[in-house]
Amino acid sequence: MMGGDFAPLQAVKGAAEFLIDAPADIRLTLIGDETLIKEHLINYPIDTNKYEIVHTSEVIEMNEHPTKALKEKQKSSIAIGFQLLAIDKIDAFISAGNTGAMMVGALFSIKAIEGVLRPGIGAYIPREDGTLGLLVDVGLNADSKPENLNQFAVLGALFSKHILNFKNPKVGLLNLGEEEGKGNMLSKATYTLLKENKQINFIGNLEGRDILLNKADVLVCDGFTGNIVLKLAESIYDISKRRNLDDAYFNRLNFEQYGGVPVLGVSKPVIIGHGISHAKAFKNMIRITHRMIETDLLKKMKDSFIS
Repeated sequence: MMGGDFAPLQAVKGAAEFLIDAPADIRLTLIGDETLIKEHLINYPIDTNKYEIVHTSEVIEMNEHPTKALKEKQKSSIAIGFQLLAIDKIDAFISAGNTGAMMVGALFSIKAIEGVLRPGIGAYIPREDGTLGLLVDVGLNADSKPENLNQFAVLGALFSKHILNFKNPKVGLLNLGEEEGKGNMLSKATYTLLKENKQINFIGNLEGRDILLNKADVLVCDGFTGNIVLKLAESIYDISKRRNLDDAYFNRLNFEQYGGVPVLGVSKPVIIGHGISHAKAFKNMIRITHRMIETDLLKKMKDSFIS
């Protein structure tokens, strides 16, 4: 509840909006400064049976070193959240706080799925036809090996199938040309692995001009490339607002409406939100996480890596 530029107000508001019509069996654990949370809950009354508050006395700020902050601030909302997740006191963890701390917590508190070499982060890509694609990785691994990208494809395809509802997701490799022989050493080696992977519906290489079109449902790349693509898409939305453009497609590049991005490959559901998240983003983060639990996505991912 203490993560993000507008914490805890927007987190409280988003949680309250979600709980208005949430299934009866859902109970939220609100982790943060109890006094501040209760001050805001007065304005957004919700059934006290639908949530509990876990008080924390420390906050990891956005500019703090992730590993050092997690180690030194054991009573922060992020640290407590991962502690509760690790011992199964909660089923999933969501935060719009320090992204680095969230990634460190996900990797070292709950670990990767057995068989996953390096988890990745997936991000939604709004496409011109109104559907959503998934780009993975978008920043967790600046340097990747072909084996990593091959696993990103499997994880992304499972997420795309069970969360984005594509029956047989098309997987493409982001490259500088469509032909099989194009690209650098990483791209060429990855292409071979993806082509031989029977767990995915691989359709070949994609160029940059294909990213916003409905050519592939899952776009695979290293985290360095993926993060640049993601930040470019965010900037297009920002430019459209500064120029007072009200365009249905450009408005869909407002990533807040999709909530946070999933950490794919860790053993329990973790969703990382943008630091500028408002209530709508928090509400949608909870919805996505509920969907991941409801579809038992993590078990399906674990089963896919059983040799």
